[in-house]
Amino acid sequence: MEPNVTLRSQAPASAHAARSAEAVPADLARPTAALSAEARAIRDRAFANRITYSRKVFLPLTQLCRDVCHYCTFAKAPRHLKAPYMGFDEVLAVARAGQAAGCDEALFTLGERPEARYSAAADWLGEHGFASTIAYVAAAARAVRDETGLLPHINAGTLSDTEIEMLRPVSASMGLMLESGAERLMQPGMPHHGSPDKAPQARLATLRRLGEHGVPTTTGILIGIGETEAERLESLAALHDIHGRYGHIQEIIVQNFRAKPGTRMHGHAEPTLDDLVRTVAQARLLFGGEVSIQVPPNLNPNGIEAIVDAGIDDWGGISPVTMDFVNPEAPWPHVDELAGQMAAKGKALVQRLTIYPAYAREPARWLDPAMAPAVLRRSDAADLARGCAWRAGGTAPPAPAIIDEIVRGGRSAVSPEVARSIDLAATGKPLAVDAIERLFQARGADLAFVCQAADALRREAVGGVVSYVVTRNINYTNVCTYGCRFCAFSKGKTHEDLRGTPYTVSLAEVGRRTAEAWERGATEVCMQGGIHPDYTGDTYLAVCRAAKAASPPMHVHAFSPLEVTQGARTLGLPLETFLSRLKAEGLGTLPGTAAEILDDEVRQVLCPDKLTTAEWLAAIEAAHRVGLKTTATIMYGHVDRPVHWARHLTRIRALQDRTGGFTEFVPLPFVAAESPLYLKGHARPGPTFREAVLMHAVARIAFHGAIPNIQASWVKLGPVGVQVCLGAGVNDLGGTLMNESITRAAGAQHGQEAPPETLEAWIRAAGRTPRQRTTLYESAPPERQARARGAAPLAPLVNEAFVRPRRSTVGGRQ
Repeated sequence: MEPNVTLRSQAPASAHAARSAEAVPADLARPTAALSAEARAIRDRAFANRITYSRKVFLPLTQLCRDVCHYCTFAKAPRHLKAPYMGFDEVLAVARAGQAAGCDEALFTLGERPEARYSAAADWLGEHGFASTIAYVAAAARAVRDETGLLPHINAGTLSDTEIEMLRPVSASMGLMLESGAERLMQPGMPHHGSPDKAPQARLATLRRLGEHGVPTTTGILIGIGETEAERLESLAALHDIHGRYGHIQEIIVQNFRAKPGTRMHGHAEPTLDDLVRTVAQARLLFGGEVSIQVPPNLNPNGIEAIVDAGIDDWGGISPVTMDFVNPEAPWPHVDELAGQMAAKGKALVQRLTIYPAYAREPARWLDPAMAPAVLRRSDAADLARGCAWRAGGTAPPAPAIIDEIVRGGRSAVSPEVARSIDLAATGKPLAVDAIERLFQARGADLAFVCQAADALRREAVGGVVSYVVTRNINYTNVCTYGCRFCAFSKGKTHEDLRGTPYTVSLAEVGRRTAEAWERGATEVCMQGGIHPDYTGDTYLAVCRAAKAASPPMHVHAFSPLEVTQGARTLGLPLETFLSRLKAEGLGTLPGTAAEILDDEVRQVLCPDKLTTAEWLAAIEAAHRVGLKTTATIMYGHVDRPVHWARHLTRIRALQDRTGGFTEFVPLPFVAAESPLYLKGHARPGPTFREAVLMHAVARIAFHGAIPNIQASWVKLGPVGVQVCLGAGVNDLGGTLMNESITRAAGAQHGQEAPPETLEAWIRAAGRTPRQRTTLYESAPPERQARARGAAPLAPLVNEAFVRPRRSTVGGRQ
């Protein structure tokens, strides 16, 4: 929070017209160029290279208004409207059009309390069963939220406490322009005469109420309607004081007056571009980097560059569907054109939600419980808009614009801190958490550069070969005593309503599946399961014996750190002793799963009864000490954020620097479709496509010189995702995954097996050379490669129904 700015007390009304720069604090009275230079430096520190906008639909619910502002063309008399209010069907039709066009915001704009002036408004409301305009707004916003998922932003004018309580459950944010704090503008002949709702004290009182109710609020000032520079600053200072008390003002709009034909002020002089730029810079200096500063781009098509240089970080709402009903003479800019203008200024134009990130990040404080799930569904990990319909495990393709953003760009426009981090990583030195976090925030040219740098490091580390392993998944039980809130695979007391039935797999069936996998060219079986209440360490030893007895040459890649920890505990053995016994029974390597996010802040939400971060790392380090290599994983895109990803990567890197035991890093994007955490409205719907690609690219950069192999999960990313990730640092596609079941249980739709022919086609399409490998990254023997091609269909699986209680090995039989 910037310190409060003290302005001179307001002079008598008769003195206002004669005000001059003498009434402006010295630090804000400097030349505009100096103000702008300082303002954009503050902006750049706070928002990096990001300029945001909100993709919206404009819903003018009613254009009737009891006020008579002398510059307004929005408000109309009943005789000029076909109906006093938009009907529900009309509202929803516009909202659905916005939904189809990729909008996230539904902007409700209306005149103030028209029923107090027009009988037509009161009659319409009564006929439709609404006690007031505000009651109708609440009902319409609820319908839009529930029917389309768009997030309502409500500009309903001055409000009482009761009215705010009515609107808060159906809005992600609200707006009220102060316009001006100058009381003299209410006098006869001035622009707000005859407009009781424009009284500064009434509007400031509503802004305070919004703060008391914890409503993320948009406000601002309208310049050029007869106020002086000192009055503009007094208005901004009044907003600054309110924000200082409540912290709820998410953005300040600096809007310039435009003279409109047909209004009383049609001949009034408009503010100059210097007036606008100067006020923007002053607003930035007053509010620092805590509050966003916005200017409507459609009112200033010829001032874009100067406005960016003055320190804005947001362009407000832009609609691909509806016009600006407040300024109908000013068409919205095309988003692609505006993005090009931002790129020319070294900025990335980024879509946001109507609620800004800092507020979306604290839903318990800033969102009604009824709104929080709707915001999460549309949020990325930075609490900005997701940008496309792609979901991990789904079939919807990523938006072409996002792929284009990933593959284009060059170093000339890259942020210096991004370039410095990549230069350091290229030397093989580890990056700090904040540097990795910044890489995860890459947009625009930064995004393209991070991906290109990752690909260059991949070429340096492993060349042009892309590997994969022919493997079979054997998930020997889905019964689990743990209550991981994200898991759609396990069956236990907290997951009984999920699809599928509880099962176990007999040791004979484990052996049969292993032998069948060998016949189909596999070199590996990957075996993991739930933490069955009857299983002990002896169970895991028996599983190893069964697989190795069925196919002695088969590599057994099995048991997460959670499973081996549980096994050791049930036998009363030190972890290293138990791992050594598993190794003696044929265990070859461990999958580094059950990691989720190696940060206890996140683990307390996802899996509070599971291993802590320290316990997971200790289990992996114990495996490395007894000579068992492991993979490392991350499961991301739920309740986590880039800082958690950065901490995860630094912890993996530190362990690798000590032991050298990780063979590969495997990013696992959260598949949300069937996840309990998501279905209950407590998680995002997985990472965005940009985030998924960045995870692989940043991992390549962060692990350069330490972990040579970065793997992409085709079952989660799909063919298009694999292709893009192969250009962003990836050199391995994991396994063919006979009988993949865990990701499919979560709702993935990419199948349960991709044979070598399919994987190699994807690899060649990316211009790379395929290689069938073993678990430890040696080339698979020619005989294995030949056997894997054209393999016979898999025989049906034989699972056994779970029956308890009983103490047994797998499936209750040897």
